Amino acid sequence: MHTSTTLRLTGAALCGALFLSGCANQLPQRSEHEERVERKLLDHQLQIDVGEPKVLELPQRRVRVQEQKSFEVTAFEVTRRYDRYTPYQPWRELYEVPLGAVAVVAGIGANVLNVMMLGSLPDTATRDWISYGIAGLNPFMNVESNGRAEQNLAHIEERQQDSRLEYSSLPWAERPVLVKAGEHSFELLTDRSGVLRLNLLDNPFTEQQIGRLGLLLLSVEDDRDDTRAEASLLVSQTLRGKLREAHDLIFDDLEDDDVAQWVHRVKRLSDLGLEEEASELEQSLIELTRNDPELQEAFLKALLKDAGRLAADPVVN
Repeated sequence: MHTSTTLRLTGAALCGALFLSGCANQLPQRSEHEERVERKLLDHQLQIDVGEPKVLELPQRRVRVQEQKSFEVTAFEVTRRYDRYTPYQPWRELYEVPLGAVAVVAGIGANVLNVMMLGSLPDTATRDWISYGIAGLNPFMNVESNGRAEQNLAHIEERQQDSRLEYSSLPWAERPVLVKAGEHSFELLTDRSGVLRLNLLDNPFTEQQIGRLGLLLLSVEDDRDDTRAEASLLVSQTLRGKLREAHDLIFDDLEDDDVAQWVHRVKRLSDLGLEEEASELEQSLIELTRNDPELQEAFLKALLKDAGRLAADPVVN
């Protein structure tokens, strides 16, 4: 009795193993090839170019900030190999078994005919029909089907092709620059070209601060890897003496003054050596008088007569 039970269990195990192994109809492996590029950061630097000279004699300065990186670039050829199989679906046996019987008969007939025709028939008629038929007759296996095939990743192969160094230099575009002036710190933004337009007569510098500005400390930092750069600009004593007067000439109320006082403001800024500020104030006054052609004409004539400056409305020209 014990021996009989053991034989039954062994037979059931063998049948189960055959069933499990026969369910999936294995298909040829499939391979995918691609190239993968790996970039390894070797060096990261930030550079602040404050221009020349290092001592400010004018209130405006263009400061350029660059970000430089070097990489080790390695290219790999990657091959992925997949095991493919046709998953077993029992209901398909309803039509695969009869079709398999037909295919086996047809395959046998094709092989007999192939002998008579001295092997001139293709393998699809002799071997493939019989293979299809046997798979169809097997109740534990579906025939091969590329249309519903599934796959599993078998293994990955990587082969290094080459390795090279790459360098990049990009502007610190629209990124913050910390400017420290005495006890005060300001966060200013660069433009798309990585240029910070520093103007001591503009925000965020106030009238109370500009006369005491002696040293500007500029710093940038990348929070991703704590890369930092610093630079400094000295403000000359001569410029510090001009800033307070220039601030009043530019920002005191213009509408309460007459044409002679407008001309005096422009001429005084020019005499201080602040030609860019003089031109900006000149254009602001032209814009202010746009809706009063007579007042604008009087200002332009007085500007030419008393300050020797020839100006015109840029919109008209």
